[in-house]
Amino acid sequence: MKREACSRDEWGSQEVNIHPTAIVDRGAQLGRDVSIGPFSVVEADVEIGDGSSIGPRASIGRYTRLGRDCRVHAGAIIGDTPQDLGFRGQRSFTRIGDRCTLREYVTIHRGATEDSVTEIGDDCFLMAMSHVGHNARLGQRVIMANGSMLAGHVTVGDRAFISGLVAVHQFVRIGRLAMVGGGSMLTKDVPPFCMTRTGALNMIQGLNVVGMRRAGMTQAQRAEVKAAFDVTYRSGLNMQQAVDRMADAAAGSLMAEFRNFLAASKRGIGPWVGTRPKRIGSATDDELPAE
Repeated sequence: MKREACSRDEWGSQEVNIHPTAIVDRGAQLGRDVSIGPFSVVEADVEIGDGSSIGPRASIGRYTRLGRDCRVHAGAIIGDTPQDLGFRGQRSFTRIGDRCTLREYVTIHRGATEDSVTEIGDDCFLMAMSHVGHNARLGQRVIMANGSMLAGHVTVGDRAFISGLVAVHQFVRIGRLAMVGGGSMLTKDVPPFCMTRTGALNMIQGLNVVGMRRAGMTQAQRAEVKAAFDVTYRSGLNMQQAVDRMADAAAGSLMAEFRNFLAASKRGIGPWVGTRPKRIGSATDDELPAE
C-alpha cells in the first residue's frame, strides 16, 4: 500500500492526482487525469478509467473496473465482498461503465461465485445511500434514487427509474424504461415500459408514458406498447396465454420485447391495479377528482 502522493513516473505517462492521505495499492491501474480524494482506499487489481474521480473516504475494492469519466462521491464503497453466507473469498468482479455517477455512501458488491460479475452500465446515476447487491446487472442510463436497494441477481433494463426507498427482492427483473414508484417493494418482475404504484407491493400502475416520450418513442411505438399491455392486463388472459397471443409479433418489435420479457419471467409479474378488487364505497387514486 502506498500512503504518500504518487508522482507521474510511478503511474506511467499519465497525470494523476492522489491526495497524500489516500492509500493506493501499487497493483492498481490508474488512467490519465484520475483523481483520488482524501482518506480513500484503492485496492490491488483495480482499474480506474481516464478522467474519473474518487471522492473523500471512498473505498474501491479488489477486482473492480471503473470506466472513463466516472464520479464516485464521499463514502461510497464499490466492489466490496458480497453479503452472501456461501462466499469463501473467491475471485469475482465489479464492472462500472463509463460516465457513471455514484453519490454519497452508495454500496455495490462484487459477484458471489467464482469469476461472476456485478455490472453497472454506462451513464448510470446512483443517488445517495442506494445499494446494488452481488451479481446484479444494470443496463445503461439507469437511475436509482436515494435509499433504493437491489438484492442479489436483480436485473434492470436500460433507462429504468427506481424511485427512493424501493426494496427489490433477489432475482427480480425490471424491464427497459420501467419506473418503480417510491417506497414500493418488488418480489415479482416489472415488465418493460410499465410503472408501479407508489408504496405498494408489486402493483402495476400503468404505462410509463412520460418516460417513453422523453426517450423519443413515437406515438405509433407507444401505441404498440399499449397494445401489448392490453393483451397482458386487460384481455382476461393468464400470462402464458398472453405470451401465446403475442406470438406473431415481428422480431425486434416492441410487442416482441414485451412478450419475450414475459416468457422469460420466473417470478411472475405484478398485477395491474385495475384488476384489484375494490372495497365498497372506496375509490382508487385514479378515480379521485383532480385538485
